[in-house]
Amino acid sequence: MSKAIPKVSSVNSKILIEAVTASFRKLDPRVQLRNPVMFAVYLGSIFTTVLLVNSWWTETGESSGFILGVTVWLWFTVLFANFAEAIAEGRGKAQADELRRSRSVAPAKKLCLPLNMIVANRKSQEMLMKGELVVVPSSDLRSSDVVFVEAGDCIPGDGEVVEGIASVDESAITGESAPVVRESGGDRSAVTGGTKVISDWLIVRITTQPGESFLDHMIAMVEGAKRQKTPNEIALAILLAALTLLFLLVVVTLRPFSQFSVEVSGQGHIIGLTVLVALFVCLAPTTIGALLSAIGIAGMNRLSQTNVVAMSGRAVEAAGDVDVLLLDKTGTITLGNRQATRFIPAEGTNEQELAEAAHLASMADETPEGRSIAVLAKKRFGMRGRDLEQIKPHFVPFTARTRMSGVSLDGHAIYKGAAEAVESHVRNLGGFFPESVRVAVRQVAESGGTPLVVSRNEKVLGVIELKDIVKGGIKERFAELRQMGIKTVMITGDNPLTAAAIAAEAGVDDFLAEATPEAKLSLIRDYQKGGRLVAMTGDGTNDAPALAQADVAVAMNSGTQAAKEAGNMVDLDSNPTKLIEIVSVGKQLLMTRGALTTFSISNDVAKYFAILPAAFASTYPALKALDLMRLTSPSSAILSAVIFNALIIIALVPLALRGVKYRPVGAAQLLRSNLLIYGLGGLIVPFIGIKAIDLLLSAVGLA
Repeated sequence: MSKAIPKVSSVNSKILIEAVTASFRKLDPRVQLRNPVMFAVYLGSIFTTVLLVNSWWTETGESSGFILGVTVWLWFTVLFANFAEAIAEGRGKAQADELRRSRSVAPAKKLCLPLNMIVANRKSQEMLMKGELVVVPSSDLRSSDVVFVEAGDCIPGDGEVVEGIASVDESAITGESAPVVRESGGDRSAVTGGTKVISDWLIVRITTQPGESFLDHMIAMVEGAKRQKTPNEIALAILLAALTLLFLLVVVTLRPFSQFSVEVSGQGHIIGLTVLVALFVCLAPTTIGALLSAIGIAGMNRLSQTNVVAMSGRAVEAAGDVDVLLLDKTGTITLGNRQATRFIPAEGTNEQELAEAAHLASMADETPEGRSIAVLAKKRFGMRGRDLEQIKPHFVPFTARTRMSGVSLDGHAIYKGAAEAVESHVRNLGGFFPESVRVAVRQVAESGGTPLVVSRNEKVLGVIELKDIVKGGIKERFAELRQMGIKTVMITGDNPLTAAAIAAEAGVDDFLAEATPEAKLSLIRDYQKGGRLVAMTGDGTNDAPALAQADVAVAMNSGTQAAKEAGNMVDLDSNPTKLIEIVSVGKQLLMTRGALTTFSISNDVAKYFAILPAAFASTYPALKALDLMRLTSPSSAILSAVIFNALIIIALVPLALRGVKYRPVGAAQLLRSNLLIYGLGGLIVPFIGIKAIDLLLSAVGLA
């Protein structure tokens, strides 16, 4: 099954070539200024370039070859940082290009008359002949325009169904091959431009302006062009800029100290300007500074791989900090449809008699619950469908007023429905409601099920137990979330007894029963007042207030326009359990940034032992004792550190793009793991890398 947002799982040659070109375009000072750490390296590269040119004409105390080596690798450091960001952007642009190719400007049948003046016959040919429709390019449609689509037509723009019901192929957007039903007046009224009607017809009110469609939002998101830095990313950037400024001030003061020492002692050499620039670049947090943008862009790309469109980078990052999840019961925790699991006969009635009556009452019931009753009757007693032409039944449809449905057959009226409704019905016929049935109804409700009572004429035959089936593995997933410190709350319209039973079976931490829009909103605000970050999913207009309030709000693509506008993410697959994956992606983003920050800082500490003794060896010979790596010469030590500083950025690009492997562990354990793996690794790797480069430079005669 293909997915809506194209997957760019590997870096192909085209992306590499474009990234190399983009690396040079990003040398524009206006682009470099967006990253203070790398902008400082950029200025250092320019400065050493000036020193190199100057060394060709005047004596500077530093060899031109040494300055050239440092300058070249400083420029490589800047280019490698640009390359990392360009690779991350290139993956998003490759996805966006695929989406653009899927977009076409299709003709639209725009309604010329008000809805109440359109005749009931819904055939476009006749409507065109009557002047009720006019064919226009879909690019000319504006918000509030009304269009007509029928079988075979592509829906010309995002909108809301105002009349009709039809099957729609949304595979171009969601990747799901199975058609979905879209209809007016419910939570399945939203339609997306580019999807195709495969049966019946719809009248759709367009809800977006040109260039603001859902597909346009997807393209902008995956391309990363409108990505804004998140609060945590901004805070980290400020920290890195502060560290960079601190190291800059320290390095600037080193030359006067060196000059004073030489003048007082009368021996040694003043530390060179090229060495100071190299020292600054190696001690500043250039590794994480170079990869920070790539980590953020790659995080948004990983979310798009799950078929979720994030309206902002802030929402992706907030998902990593979420500590309360509000999950709808139906379709998220349970399978979505209640299933008949048991026949409970009344006194004087056997189970087969009850099953046969329930089967007859469900013949015209096309709901999942009705079909499950027929399946259970067939499974238990081998009952099969009847020849309706021969038995000539009269079906009684379910209504909200009667809360019952059934069939009249051979002089008998068989009904199934809510206990109170059936009790009232049989009493009106002169019958009575057995106490054993009343007890069975109460027991089913207390166990989390839904009781349906079956009657034939004035006699109550028994109870059908309908149960919400909790999804397999969901309890284990909630246990993982609990281990991560995330509280799960089930939202349901069920009564408290039923809600408590389902909550216990599913393993959620808490539940909200008989949930209204006001109750959901109040619950979210209460958690937020306590300093918690809340995530929730929703698809209906009644979910919109809560979605607007939640920190991470995932609207279903199949839901109403109001829900999608209120959320800051849209799930193309309309799968409410996707919220758990979104939290995983958000946490992976934060874990990746934390891991690489730990590595970068440890990396800088290790480089200190390589470059600082070498830089001051001629001024302070005693510092030679700190040369733990026994490098060939001061110039080799400095050049090796600068080369390593550039190469480590490229070495870490795959990790920044792929992300640190997500593991559902607590913050304390995660910190220990980061310190052990990335902290210790950041200390050890530079010693090995710098020594290896030093040996290589020595072997080729450059040391």
